Amino acid sequence: MQLKIMPKKKRLSAGRAPLMLFLCQMISALEVPLDLVQPPTITQQSPKDYIIDPRENIVIQCEAKGKPPPSFSWTRNGTHFDIDKDPLVTMKPGSGTLIINIMSEGKAETYEGVYQCTARNERGAAISNNIVIRPSRSPLWTKEKLEPITLRNGQSLVLPCRPPIGLPPPIIFWMDNSFQRLPQSERVSQGLNGDLYFSNVLPEDTREDYICYARFNHTQTIQQKQPISVKVISVDELNDTIAANLSDTEFYGAKSHRQRPPAFLTPDGNTSRKEELRGNVLSLECIAEGLPTPIIYWIKEDGTLPINRTFYRNFKKTLQIVQVTEADSGNYQCIAKNALGAIHHTISVTVKAAPYWIIAPQNLVLSPEEDGALICRASGNPKPRISWLSNGVPIEIAPDDPSRKIDGDTIIFSKVQERSSAVYQCNASNEYGYLLANAFVNVLAEPPRILTSANTLYQVIANRPALLDCAFFGSPLPTIEWFKDAKGSALREDIYVLHENGTLEIPVAQKDSTGTYTCVARNKLGMAKNDVHLEIKDPTRIIKQPEYAVVQRGSTVSFECKVKHDHTLIPTVTWLKDHGELPSDGRFTVDKDHLVVADVSDDDGGTYTCVANTTLDNVSASAVLSVVDVPNPPFDLEMTDQLDRSVQLSWTPGDDNNSPITKFIIEYEDAMHEPGLWHHQTEVPGTQTTAQLKLSPYVNYSFRVMAENNLGRSLPSEASEQYLTKAAEPDKNPTAVEGLGSEPDNLVITWKPLNGFESNGPGLQYKVSWRQKDGDDEWTSVVVANVSKYIVSGTPTFVPYLIKVQALNDAGFAPEPAVVMGHSGEDLPMVAPGNVRVNVVNSTLAEVHWDPVPLKSIRGHLQGYRIYYWKAQSSLTRNRRHLEKKILTFQGSKTHGMLPGLEPFSHYSLNVRVVNGKGEGPASADKVFNTPEGVPSAPSSLKIVNPTLDSLTLEWEPPSHPNGILTEYTLKYQPINSTHELGPLVDLKIPANKTRWTLKNLNFSTRYKFYFYAQTAAGSGSQITEEAITTVDEAMASRQVDIATQGWFIGLMCAVALLILILLIVCFIRRNKGGKYPVKEKEDAHADPEIQPMKEDDGTFGEYSDAEDHKPLKKGSRTPSDRTVKKEDSDDSLVDYGEGVNGQFNEDGSFIGQYSGKKEKEPAEGNESSEAPSPVNAMNSFV
Repeated sequence: MQLKIMPKKKRLSAGRAPLMLFLCQMISALEVPLDLVQPPTITQQSPKDYIIDPRENIVIQCEAKGKPPPSFSWTRNGTHFDIDKDPLVTMKPGSGTLIINIMSEGKAETYEGVYQCTARNERGAAISNNIVIRPSRSPLWTKEKLEPITLRNGQSLVLPCRPPIGLPPPIIFWMDNSFQRLPQSERVSQGLNGDLYFSNVLPEDTREDYICYARFNHTQTIQQKQPISVKVISVDELNDTIAANLSDTEFYGAKSHRQRPPAFLTPDGNTSRKEELRGNVLSLECIAEGLPTPIIYWIKEDGTLPINRTFYRNFKKTLQIVQVTEADSGNYQCIAKNALGAIHHTISVTVKAAPYWIIAPQNLVLSPEEDGALICRASGNPKPRISWLSNGVPIEIAPDDPSRKIDGDTIIFSKVQERSSAVYQCNASNEYGYLLANAFVNVLAEPPRILTSANTLYQVIANRPALLDCAFFGSPLPTIEWFKDAKGSALREDIYVLHENGTLEIPVAQKDSTGTYTCVARNKLGMAKNDVHLEIKDPTRIIKQPEYAVVQRGSTVSFECKVKHDHTLIPTVTWLKDHGELPSDGRFTVDKDHLVVADVSDDDGGTYTCVANTTLDNVSASAVLSVVDVPNPPFDLEMTDQLDRSVQLSWTPGDDNNSPITKFIIEYEDAMHEPGLWHHQTEVPGTQTTAQLKLSPYVNYSFRVMAENNLGRSLPSEASEQYLTKAAEPDKNPTAVEGLGSEPDNLVITWKPLNGFESNGPGLQYKVSWRQKDGDDEWTSVVVANVSKYIVSGTPTFVPYLIKVQALNDAGFAPEPAVVMGHSGEDLPMVAPGNVRVNVVNSTLAEVHWDPVPLKSIRGHLQGYRIYYWKAQSSLTRNRRHLEKKILTFQGSKTHGMLPGLEPFSHYSLNVRVVNGKGEGPASADKVFNTPEGVPSAPSSLKIVNPTLDSLTLEWEPPSHPNGILTEYTLKYQPINSTHELGPLVDLKIPANKTRWTLKNLNFSTRYKFYFYAQTAAGSGSQITEEAITTVDEAMASRQVDIATQGWFIGLMCAVALLILILLIVCFIRRNKGGKYPVKEKEDAHADPEIQPMKEDDGTFGEYSDAEDHKPLKKGSRTPSDRTVKKEDSDDSLVDYGEGVNGQFNEDGSFIGQYSGKKEKEPAEGNESSEAPSPVNAMNSFV
């Protein structure tokens, strides 16, 4: 009967590989119960190659189990090791482990050798590996005298380390006297053998403390080599040193700086060979020298490098392939390349293999008369040899067993008996190592027993596999059946998976899988059973996951994580940052469902994970927090390829703070000319970390770099080292060259000088040259200091000159400058414009023409012509004083112009002058012209005086702007009845010399509206309007007085007056509550439709309109613009025109107040009450 059986593979897919691994582990754990008789099994032993610390006791492990318990013995170097004879050696009780006490006395070297342990009982003997004991060694460096190394700049160098041979080999590193590691790069690096390689040396490599250290980890000691002194000298230093020993000019010139193609420092030659064992790390190395520093590349001939197992170390000078296999054998090429060429080296790699198991022998448990086999199959390169031992003795000389037959790597057993029990050893070996495996054959007859604890409770998450264990033992091998909830039929394999180790698998456990399961084991010697219980739980889920967040520094962020779980399970929620614990910082707050981070800093960025754990499952959800900010400043600025006019600047970008860098801004400082002032040099994309910069001569450059992202610009980097470019002649000449005279006999040449940055060298000056444009003179030149002006005296007036200004410095002249034209100084023009003509367009506009002045007489740049004009005197009044002159300038060479804004019917004079840059020339003869008549403005005032029963007297003042000779006045008037209806319009002409007129034969006690305006030959002017009332009938008034003298009438009138007063008060109150009637509207309604003043462009003279046309009617108001009278608007009562005005009659009976002729500004409020009739009118109405 064979107990050790691999699990079935039926119904298992690739997706269940983890489950397969678990089951295999379960099977390997099945063992013979220790209460049963069994041969020894080695459970623990020391490694084959055992390096010990000579300062501590030696412990050689050997542990085994068996029934009965095994006894232990040891061999040393192939012979029995009698531990009883060595007082320093003891064996641990109940164990085979040896303890050699060398700390009290003795030496570790005494116990070097090959040890092997044997564990034996009545059923057989198991043996350990051969354990090679060696004490570790950390020897000192041998004394040596190291000469200082002196070499030229650019040469290659190898500093040897050659550490002492230790056990195990030491770890090599290079440091200085301060125990600081020496920096390494593509140019300087340490080889696998510990030597320090320089592809080319630089002056900064000079130092006296290159020290190689060897660290022996086993003994925790470090050994130090003597310091090596290296001095790198430049060409100038070398020439100064050896000049006396060399003839003539035999110096080392530029040879030490000469660039050269690559050459390998290691390995030697074009090809080499490398052998490595399977499973180890293959390390291939190529280090090259050259100038510039070579770059190393690796390829595999006829193949590709394994992606997941290939790594580059030491700046790509070392190629490593981990877990190397035979397939990695082949030719590998390293290629060293620089600007001058490339070389390659081929390494032929052969992968050998120490023996490794294909099938290792396994323990056999057989019942009497059963058959079985032990298989020992191994591979290696070269192929290993298989040999068998029985109880530690070569099987060829072991006691014979008729049930045993050897067939190469297999031992076949048939019809075994109890005496067939033994421990067999399989040894597979080749030149690179060996494998040793113990496997016993134990012949037993045992009824079934179940090793899994009874009533074990299994809890499983729904929809996951459930594995119910039924570990068993029996000989012969029992059969296993499973039952659920005491049902009679066994569980079928179409729903469940039955593994040969007894485990029952439910591939997808559901809620109805809950219950009690019974495992039954049977063989011919008996039966055993065991109950286990299964509970199915709801899975834990995160129903609200944390979300990706982008925040700025200093803000607060919150992550949410809501968990749903089985009610019988208690979850614990843990927050992680970058898969580790949260920082112990008060800014992090965790409550039931949230993680809150306050005052976020740059270090808080990362991945935050919410982990919900129960005893059965765990789930997690992650979110990334990005803390964004402007980039950190770039650093490590380095200038290379330094030429006269260019340099390459490189830098290392700072942290972009989670917002990609979009560009780099490069600025420069000129420490020689403008120290402390930074200028923009150029910009490069954010993916670029080098820039080729154009330089100017004779500038002491420093550079700095700033990075920019979407949030803004970083602080500037530290300034680079300074770089002074050589002086050169100027690249450009001054700009803005001009030639203008400040006086009639000079030429002032000006220019914009070069700045210090543009000077290109010391001694900046300017060569100023000039000559007349139209003459045959040669160029006259003068060199001036660094100024911006030069004055040429004694020049003719306003002559064109050709001018050029050339920059020069101590290194030479700038390119030939451009020639510009200028003029010597101007003088005042000598001639006035002639043939001045005036064309009067209308009463306010005139057009002036003149002949141009000859160019030669201008004596300067023509600026234009200037017209002086003034109103000499009015055509009406010859004694009026002269008015102020007005000026109009016409640019350029124009010979005509318009004079706007003239006054009508006026007498004007004008003259014309030519203007140049110096000033005005003489004036032309005065030209006189008159403007025609225009329509007059409105009369200045209109008032009505001395009203009588049938007459009204009008007084007025003439128009302030008659704009011509007044021919007459026109007066129109019409009555207005009590219902505001307009009567017939009367038109009356009045001579122009009148300022007073009396109208007779008017109706008594009647309101009249007057329209009054003046006229010239050009037409009618604007009108002015007014209203007035004639007095009452005197006879009627006399009768009323006579009646009033009677006593009876006095009482009656008092009563009537009181009644009227009451009625008036009521009306007054009601009128105030009613709608208002604007006086202006009434005035507009009464306007004279026949009087319409006209402007020049559209028939009306708008410039003479009164600004108060749109105010309530006052003395001197005009008719509205439409000049119409609306009859229907006259239905309102007269009192509406005085709304809000304290209207009253004056002594002569005329109406004053709003209609009085006074242009008084009325109070803002409180003065718009309705007009009350006079007592006389009241009585008249009563009669």
